[in-house]
Amino acid sequence: MNILVRRAVTANKLSTICFSRYNRPICSVALPKSNGAIPLKVLPRISPSVISSNFFSRKTRFSRALFARSFTMETIEAVEPVTTEVQAEEEKSIPHEPTLKYRKDYKQPSTWVSSVDLTFNLGEDVTIVTNRSHFRPNYPEDIAEVPPVKLDGRKDAKLVSIRVNGTDLPSDTYKLTERDLTLLKLPRGEFDLEVVTEIKPQDNSLLEGLYKSSGNFCTQCEAEGFRGITFALDRPDVMAKYTTRIEADKTLYPVLLSNGNLMSSGDVEGSEGKRHFTVWEDPFPKPCYLFALVAGQLECRERSFRTASGREVKLRIFVQAKNIGFVDHAL
Repeated sequence: MNILVRRAVTANKLSTICFSRYNRPICSVALPKSNGAIPLKVLPRISPSVISSNFFSRKTRFSRALFARSFTMETIEAVEPVTTEVQAEEEKSIPHEPTLKYRKDYKQPSTWVSSVDLTFNLGEDVTIVTNRSHFRPNYPEDIAEVPPVKLDGRKDAKLVSIRVNGTDLPSDTYKLTERDLTLLKLPRGEFDLEVVTEIKPQDNSLLEGLYKSSGNFCTQCEAEGFRGITFALDRPDVMAKYTTRIEADKTLYPVLLSNGNLMSSGDVEGSEGKRHFTVWEDPFPKPCYLFALVAGQLECRERSFRTASGREVKLRIFVQAKNIGFVDHAL
């Protein structure tokens, strides 16, 4: 469940147990009052009924019975040596905390995005993402001043470079914060934007954006994870056609997948056969939260299917080798 336990100590007395998930607080438990210090052995005896009912909501999928079984004496004692690390981890600012948005506040963006061309250079230390997007205006032609464009981002997506129509932007023409990138001086009409970011999927514990799981690269972009990969208009009303090129180590990541149709694949030039690539093209416009990428050690089950129009298509399901026996029923 990735639940972390943090103790609050007041005057050398253990007074509160705090539970958090993905560095976000879930609930806290006030322990019974005592004239002296409360020993750790009291913890397993805490009745689950004293936990806030929100902790056992459908969202957390954490039952009272599972709670009682999970937090045993061994669990609590195992946390003792890493208390300092847990506290330090929880005190870090969350890279992205979603905010409430209301329908009454909806406004169309000042620009739309027609196409997005992504290149992922997957690495063990860092991953470089190059995002080339074509923007078209959504403001009146006779507007006095071109409005700025605010792109959503996240603090763990490091900006490497930014170019408009092939020209590097001076630092005074954009504003960068931990949550967004605002382009202040843009040309009138359509323009091409290139943004290069550096991310570390192996350190991404939010499981939003691009992260590593069981040695594989995976994405989770719904609802607002795409901004953890690159700066973009991360909103569902902005729909574009995507082309994705993935480059990775050929031995570690033999399977490279993304949305759409496989257009080409092969060895990366100059890599002496150690790295390979695939290029995927999705012909249907979609919001960025539907973007997907997977790279890793996977096996495939394949079947053919004839559509009503008589066209032959391939159906493929990719899973880890240990799960390959469970997918036949889906085909």
